[in-house]
Amino acid sequence: MAVNYKPLFEKLGYEYADIALFKRALSHRSYGSVNNERLEFLGDSALNFIIATELFKKFPKQKEGDLSRMRATLVRGTTLAEIAQEFGLGQYLLLGSGELKSGGFRRESILADTVEALIGAIMLESGFDTCRERVLDWYSKRLDDIRPDVLVHKDAKTRLQEWLQARKRELPEYRLAAAEGAQHEQIFTIECKAQGIAPVQASASNRKAAEQKAAEAVLAKIEEQK
Repeated sequence: MAVNYKPLFEKLGYEYADIALFKRALSHRSYGSVNNERLEFLGDSALNFIIATELFKKFPKQKEGDLSRMRATLVRGTTLAEIAQEFGLGQYLLLGSGELKSGGFRRESILADTVEALIGAIMLESGFDTCRERVLDWYSKRLDDIRPDVLVHKDAKTRLQEWLQARKRELPEYRLAAAEGAQHEQIFTIECKAQGIAPVQASASNRKAAEQKAAEAVLAKIEEQK
């Protein structure tokens, strides 16, 4: 059955002329050998440059460190996944059967990567100026709201994501390693895998807390390696 992409094009503010390129941008690597990884690479580079340039112009007196922190906040996986959810992007993703069964259409890292791939596809199809126009439109409110003096204290998962993203590494993965005990008093053990760092496990009485503890443990490992 043919998919109606018109609602998505309206939200993006852009209609792809090359539907094959557009579908490739939506294709996770689990879908097959023709996937969005290369487009994601291009989109990530374009996004970082566009946001960095806009922050450079918007805050002429801020130091490099403040600009870097603001850029990291805007291009991190969490923010990109939020943008994907605003577009309703999950329902359009092309995923392999395993990812479909495990709810990949909701996974933050897949949603974030797909937004970058869509940016890369616009760049290829219509050039940098159109790409920049679309990115700035998608980020309009976030760019209006961001301030160097009101960057709130970030939780461990956010800090880990930003550290990895700043170094062009893959986003961390959190896997449920164990769930033990009676249902009302279960202990969850989460394994956190981050590129270039040995996997770490942590336990807590709920999954979210265990993920935060695991991220904190990875950050501690990073500090030890400095």
